[in-house]
Amino acid sequence: MTIIKGYNINMEEIEVKFLDIDVASLTKQLKKIGAKKVGSYFYKRRVFDYPDLRLNALHAWVRLRDEGDKITLAYKQRQGVIASDGKSNDVSMKEIEVEVSDFDETAELLRAIGLKEKFYEENKRIRYKKGATEFDIDTWPKIPTYLEIEAKSWAGIDRAIKELGLDPEKKKIFSTHQVYKLYGIEEFDYSRVAFDKMVKQK
Repeated sequence: MTIIKGYNINMEEIEVKFLDIDVASLTKQLKKIGAKKVGSYFYKRRVFDYPDLRLNALHAWVRLRDEGDKITLAYKQRQGVIASDGKSNDVSMKEIEVEVSDFDETAELLRAIGLKEKFYEENKRIRYKKGATEFDIDTWPKIPTYLEIEAKSWAGIDRAIKELGLDPEKKKIFSTHQVYKLYGIEEFDYSRVAFDKMVKQK
C-alpha cells in the first residue's frame, strides 16, 4: 500500500544554480562560512506526464523521487516567460510535494490513473546546510557538477551568494532540463539518464 505521509502545497521553490563549480574550493568555502555537511545521497527519479504530453506543454511535470531516507511525489511547473534556448532564467518554480511510502507502488499508481513515464534519472548529491539555507552539490550523468542553493526567501539566497563569494550575475534560475540543454543534451531524447548508461527513447 502506498501511503501519503505529508505534504507541501503551493510553495514557491526558491533556489538558484551555479554551474561548472570547483568542488574542492566550494567545499572549503562552505566550511569556512559555517555550513555543516548533512549527508551524501543517491537519488532515483521517474518523471511522468499524460500520453498527450499536456503537462509538458505547460512546462510542468510529475516527479517521483527516491531520496534514500524518504520518497517524494511532486508536481513542478516552471513560472514566467520560458525561453526555449535553455539559457534564460525562469521567474520561479511552483512545487506541490507529498511524501509517500513506496517508490515502485507509487509509480504503478500513476500509471494506473493514466500517466505515462517519460524517463528515469539518477543523480548524486552532497548537502550542506547553514540555518535554513541548503547548499547541494549535484552530480548528474554526462554534465559537470553544479551547486544548487535553496533558501526560505530571495534575501536568503542573496546572502548565501555573498557569503560564498559567488558572482550573482552567474546564478541560474532554471531546471536540470535547461542545464542539460546548455551542454547540448536534450534530456527528453532519453528514456534513461543514469551513470551506468544513457538510453535513447525508442
